[in-house]
Amino acid sequence: MKKSQNLVLVTGGAGFIGSHIVDNLIASGYKVRILDNLDPQVHAGGRPPKHLNKKAQFIKGSVTNRKVLESAIDNADYIFHEAAAVGVGQSMYQIKHYTKVNTYGTAVLLDILANKPNKVKKIIVAASMSSYGEGSYICKKHGGVRPGLREETQLKKKQWEPGCPVCGGKLRPVGITEVEMQDCNSIYAINKKDQEDMLMVFGRAYGIPTVALRYFNVFGPRQSLSNPYTGVAAIFLSRLMSGNRPVIYEDGLQTRDFISVHDIARVNILALKSDKADGKVFNVGTCNPIPIKKVAEVLADLLGVKIKAEITGKFRAGDVRHCFADITKIKDKLGFSPSISFESGMEEIIKWSASQKAVDKFEKARKELVQRKLA
Repeated sequence: MKKSQNLVLVTGGAGFIGSHIVDNLIASGYKVRILDNLDPQVHAGGRPPKHLNKKAQFIKGSVTNRKVLESAIDNADYIFHEAAAVGVGQSMYQIKHYTKVNTYGTAVLLDILANKPNKVKKIIVAASMSSYGEGSYICKKHGGVRPGLREETQLKKKQWEPGCPVCGGKLRPVGITEVEMQDCNSIYAINKKDQEDMLMVFGRAYGIPTVALRYFNVFGPRQSLSNPYTGVAAIFLSRLMSGNRPVIYEDGLQTRDFISVHDIARVNILALKSDKADGKVFNVGTCNPIPIKKVAEVLADLLGVKIKAEITGKFRAGDVRHCFADITKIKDKLGFSPSISFESGMEEIIKWSASQKAVDKFEKARKELVQRKLA
């Protein structure tokens, strides 16, 4: 069968990551069908974004709607399951919504595949680093350890760094590997683990090659500048473009692993084409931890604004201190290495943002957390 005859369904294909995957698929010669509900929290007014690829077939609808999802799956050869409600903090009080979209939506997808004739040959699911919880560390005395989430009593004393769970000593953060236990710290993280687990179990049982890609902190063009619930780089950029100070919890030295959306899209295509990916779970990051404070500083510098971040010294329930990817497995199996540095990726965001409208809704999101004593 020629590649151009293969039909690929991308759920969430109008979104930040999904749309880049769609573009790469079309550039590679695949026919593409998009299913997306155009959530107004992400897409202003629930309207299709300008970046929506006109060469793809578009179906407006939710993965929770069985009839719509059945029509989207019809005749598809491959599925990229990117559709999700995204937001760690918001998931802690919109629990029904997050679980319906993420967990139930995935259940509907699998139920259709189990009970309706189909020709699906491979599924790739967007999993998440959030399912790890706190990252991996090295203790000089006890070697590799996972300290778990920090206690509130510790955080109230502004003791931000986790200690060794055995001796209480100082720890050095290291990249986390795929074999480490997943220790979910939010409803969103549980949902994403559900998606991963359900798809991997289903794929094994039904003989459909399935790949789970655990995305770390994805950034780049097309990330909503009006959604205050996800994407720290986009949230900071929206604040700065509106003349407001980015707000940083703790001391700003907590780190995350930022990977360009272009690298994310590229690795999805690699996973589709490679048999070596089948049945496996991969971290998709850079193994380069970046302090959150640096993100705000770099963005302000590139924008040419003299706005310093507000370091609050406060904390949010469930936040982790350090978590970044060990990418040995994906390098070995798929030959993947990130191609876009943090700095060049940030420069691209700034250029892209010049043509975008930012609506700073951060204070609304913060108020919702404070009201529930989550921040």
